[in-house]
Amino acid sequence: MTNSTVQIALKNNTSSSNAYAYITGLDINNNNVPILIQSDGATVYRPTSPSQPLQALSADVAISLGAPGSTRTITIPQIAGGRIWFVLDGKLTFLVNPGPAIVEPSVTNPSDPNYNLFWGFCEFTFNQAQLFVNISYVDFVSLPIALDLQNESGAVQSVKGLVSGGLDTVCNNLIQQDNSDHAGWSNLIIKAPNGSNLRALSPNSGHVMNNSLFSGYYQSYVDAVWQKYSSEPLTINTQAQWGNVTGRVVNGSLTFDGVGSFAQPSAADIFSCSTGPFGSYPSGTAAEMGAIGARLAAAFNRSTLLVNTQQPEGEQVANYYKNAVTNHYSRICHAANADLRGYAFPYDDVGPSSGGDVSGSVFDGAPALLTVTLGGVAGSSAAVNAAAVPEQKVIREEKPAADAAAAPEAAPTNGAAAAAAAAPPQNKKTSALSSLKKWPSVLKKRLAKAK
Repeated sequence: MTNSTVQIALKNNTSSSNAYAYITGLDINNNNVPILIQSDGATVYRPTSPSQPLQALSADVAISLGAPGSTRTITIPQIAGGRIWFVLDGKLTFLVNPGPAIVEPSVTNPSDPNYNLFWGFCEFTFNQAQLFVNISYVDFVSLPIALDLQNESGAVQSVKGLVSGGLDTVCNNLIQQDNSDHAGWSNLIIKAPNGSNLRALSPNSGHVMNNSLFSGYYQSYVDAVWQKYSSEPLTINTQAQWGNVTGRVVNGSLTFDGVGSFAQPSAADIFSCSTGPFGSYPSGTAAEMGAIGARLAAAFNRSTLLVNTQQPEGEQVANYYKNAVTNHYSRICHAANADLRGYAFPYDDVGPSSGGDVSGSVFDGAPALLTVTLGGVAGSSAAVNAAAVPEQKVIREEKPAADAAAAPEAAPTNGAAAAAAAAPPQNKKTSALSSLKKWPSVLKKRLAKAK
């Protein structure tokens, strides 16, 4: 069992003295009400429900990081669905809706007051079982964020994050890919008012802003997959109580006897991992279908279904993104990270039970200090041995039921928000169905609807 609080060291590794952090989430021990940490880095702020939407917060929740090279240590209570937000050269605007529900910054709403600011976040859940933290590129890439989690025994887990200049590297490589296949990857780049790179959207976020983007992109690959599994079986290890299940294409659908079927997904379905055949599963087999769908969606994003009939147990990281039709955004994001790790699509934690983590997460049941560094690390990702990622064990805990009051509909703020929950895993590799890993993103759908 963890302590009731944990310390977080926020390190300013940028050249700016005008850098701020924000802590948001749900108070896991107080009916899951919205919770923020005030500017002193310790005082809890629980906003009350206003009578009208889009109301200003009544407390200062901007935590100054100080001068370049400074470290600001704060203390937080147990929080579910948490985010540590960072912004350079400005302050973020958070609002509150009836419920209460926090209205968070959005990268898909150009009228959002935060849209032209340089900001980003990492996600966490801190409960009685453990502290779980991951960097996230599911929605976009912007500020470099690195993680170091030290436990009470002194052991440290790390995620290095983007190398220095990583955003420009991502944007340049998106342009290069677009010049090669003309699929629209350069449309994911968002410029600041001064013309510099502000962020690179994920394909899912890009589709939110332009629903014709990537239309038909995956069709040739999907057709080839359907043809392959019309004549041979596809085995999915659910990594849960159902073990291995086998499917074939029958009457136009990838069918798993006694469980359910998947129609052909569109590019938007593949990038979101939560629409079309990857959503609205039959109630009787929803958990098992969710386990299958997560692994199918991951294999489509990485384009490994034509080379591996044993998903995901037969997967090798070296085979990811090798097909010309693939999630090049995810490929490019991973390549721009110093340790090649980063959560670049909603099920980027799917992988073989014996494999290392590529999703950019740290977690421990006895956390002592989490250090979150804002600013790029030195060096090149090419020099890092990606195979040297240590094995880690996830401690599962049932996630609490929470349902924030409805906020005005708008563009979703988190591409991972619709990730499906599923049943407990059998082993240490919980992949995308770990409640601790997915709980932050699931909460974002319920809690953080933008203006």
